Amino acid sequence: MSATGLRERKRQRMYRAVSEVAVRLFLERGFDAVSVAEVAAAAEISKPTLFRYFPTKEDLVLHQIADHEGEAARVVAGARAEGVAPLVALRRHFLDGLAAEDPVTGLNDHPHVRAFYDLLYGTPSLVARLHGYLERSEAALAEALADDLPTALDARLAAGQIIAVRRILAEDTWRRVAAGERLEDVRGDAVAAAERAFGMLETGLPQLARTSLAE
Repeated sequence: MSATGLRERKRQRMYRAVSEVAVRLFLERGFDAVSVAEVAAAAEISKPTLFRYFPTKEDLVLHQIADHEGEAARVVAGARAEGVAPLVALRRHFLDGLAAEDPVTGLNDHPHVRAFYDLLYGTPSLVARLHGYLERSEAALAEALADDLPTALDARLAAGQIIAVRRILAEDTWRRVAAGERLEDVRGDAVAAAERAFGMLETGLPQLARTSLAE
């Protein structure tokens, strides 16, 4: 492996380690009760070093879901290479996530996952910061859809609808799980809601539901 590759791996390990320390402290004591200086001390790095990796305190938490930021765009790019329509691929990906109990779909009741999402959705500054995450997800997806739609605005409008559907589906499922419902009782409704929601998207955006071979 090249020196550049080794540096990047080390950098990613640092991101992960510091974020995990921060989230542990936030879960133990509350987000507002823990200072950035305390996180830096617990992670055994200086405060300036921490800010080089995480520009804001909120980023320490959101790093845990950072890999999902460009997920929809990656799904569309992979689907195009296989000749699969964007919405067909996105529907399948979301349903696969439900089947795997991926926390990002809301269908997961592991105590650590529940505590993390309680922290995320229960902290106003984190909720506000989450909007930026969603905007970047929309922008990446719009770029991935640009070749499928006539204008950049059309791509942005479509991306906004798709990201909103994924978010609302996950939040609805998460609310039920957080309220104490068993996964077995929520799963069927979550799958049915996803099928219905993506069906609505395919009706409203038929050009994203057709494969290139079918056009």
